[in-house]
Amino acid sequence: MFFDFTIKDVVDILLFALLLYYLYRLMKDSGSLNIFAGIMIFLFVWVLVSKILGMRLLGSVFDQMMNVGTIALVVIFHEEIRNFFKSLGSRRYFKYLSTIFSRKSDDDAGDAMVMPVVMACISMAQQKVGALIVIEQKVSLDDVITTGEPINSDISQRLIEAIFFKNAPLHDGAMIIRGGRIVAAQCILPVSHNLNIPRRLGLRHRSAMGVSEISDAIAIVVSEETGSISVARNGKFSLNLDAHKLEQLLSAQKLN
Repeated sequence: MFFDFTIKDVVDILLFALLLYYLYRLMKDSGSLNIFAGIMIFLFVWVLVSKILGMRLLGSVFDQMMNVGTIALVVIFHEEIRNFFKSLGSRRYFKYLSTIFSRKSDDDAGDAMVMPVVMACISMAQQKVGALIVIEQKVSLDDVITTGEPINSDISQRLIEAIFFKNAPLHDGAMIIRGGRIVAAQCILPVSHNLNIPRRLGLRHRSAMGVSEISDAIAIVVSEETGSISVARNGKFSLNLDAHKLEQLLSAQKLN
């Protein structure tokens, strides 16, 4: 009885599964994956109670919750939903069409961005100038960017060093790089409360870890105390990097 499917039913199931997959990818990239997980859990319980087990009373309760669920989601998760639709309309999801015809130029642009960042970090490390550079990937950092001062400039070693110079007005906070350009400086990042972070690491490292936990961004830290270079990515640190290792790490990430 449960396997009496027609070809049309199979096609519907496959299309629905494909839709869920792309919805999952979009919500993951926009930082709204918690909404997707909650919706999937609720739908599973609703189908189990109403359609499979046939529990009328509890099923009717879930039916009513489904009727008002959309409004409740908008009220409770309005910020995440806003970020999701903002990400959905982003040019990043149309980028794949252009990369088919311009793969080489994209790779060249990525290489051109990596070296000024690496050289600036090495120079600042030698002088023990503290720095925090965040390179945006697929997950939008618009909420972080709005906390800082807009720059909107090409990437250059001298500009990066000038921004993080100890007496410069923008040296505190993080620099955000998006699409091969410096878009903002003096940005405020979320601070990680991960208890596994070594105590010797300061606030810059905790901020780098914080942004790497909520997005797929790459956060580079130059320590003011030790002059060491670290990178946070996906909630993990790569510590004490030299120029070669930093270049390798950034190049391997296929930076935007």
